[in-house]
Amino acid sequence: MSDKDLNLATLAGMFANETHAREFVEAKRWPNGPVCPFCQSQAIYTLTPKPGSTSPVRAGVYKCKACRKQFTVRVGTIFEDSHIPISKWLMAIHLMTSSKKGISSHQLSRELGITLKSAWFLSHRVREAMRQEPMLGLLSGTVEVDETYVGGKPRPQNHPVEGEARKTKRGRGTDKQPVMVLVERDGSVRAMPIERVDSNTLKQAIRENVDPSSTIMTDQWSAYQGIGEEFEGGHHTVNHSQKEYVRYTEDGGEFISTNTGESYFALLKRGHYGIFHQLSKKHLHRYCDEFTFRWDHRKVTDGEHMVAVIRAAKGKRLMYG
Repeated sequence: MSDKDLNLATLAGMFANETHAREFVEAKRWPNGPVCPFCQSQAIYTLTPKPGSTSPVRAGVYKCKACRKQFTVRVGTIFEDSHIPISKWLMAIHLMTSSKKGISSHQLSRELGITLKSAWFLSHRVREAMRQEPMLGLLSGTVEVDETYVGGKPRPQNHPVEGEARKTKRGRGTDKQPVMVLVERDGSVRAMPIERVDSNTLKQAIRENVDPSSTIMTDQWSAYQGIGEEFEGGHHTVNHSQKEYVRYTEDGGEFISTNTGESYFALLKRGHYGIFHQLSKKHLHRYCDEFTFRWDHRKVTDGEHMVAVIRAAKGKRLMYG
């Protein structure tokens, strides 16, 4: 079956059968046969119990002829040291990749029949697999850059005077966590929390993520001034304070806007307010990774989303003490 044809109906058998689920993950992780996660050797054989043995071997255990170590498809992935069945892992990955605005740990707990703590840790492991590798290359072409602020309104009990809501500044200068996005027109996106919204931070992030041959587009925030000198396509701006959201270059060619970046933030904030409700500063980067993964894979099917996560699970471990 093609990865494009994988959906809730076609995956139902794997969700209900641990052997089928394990074999599915093995086929996606090792398309050319098992590979030792310790020495990368392909001289592998399946362990089978000897006749009359009182210690039966678990299904899916392999042994490497080179280093003599035993392993399963879980070793060296986000699944390692987890007691959750692989069939439930597959269900969780499917739910997280097919839900455009995400799925909460509470709902995963109910859907999978596991504890809330396990669902929370599982979801962060999946987000770790969704994390972009730095070697993917720089953004290029026309790159829109913008920033937003993530966090809820302060509660009245947090105000020094009991019962009065603390007055907070909206936009730049707020106490909320700033998040920066850099997005190619019709291409990939990079999003990350940043410490502060100042010129050094914003410009350094652009230099680290955008190819020098690109064109930069932002709003008229003064912190971006001068960045165009470092890019062949220059720096173009729109003036949001004057209700200007789109305009065209002087030659009537490419339109100037940051609307693509705003579209990414719209998804992130709808996930925040409607699904997760609270995104801690400690783990905000993982939620950015999740929404970035779905954005970058927006043109493929849910089945291909799921397989991409399984293949990216290799070499990514997440340990919480």
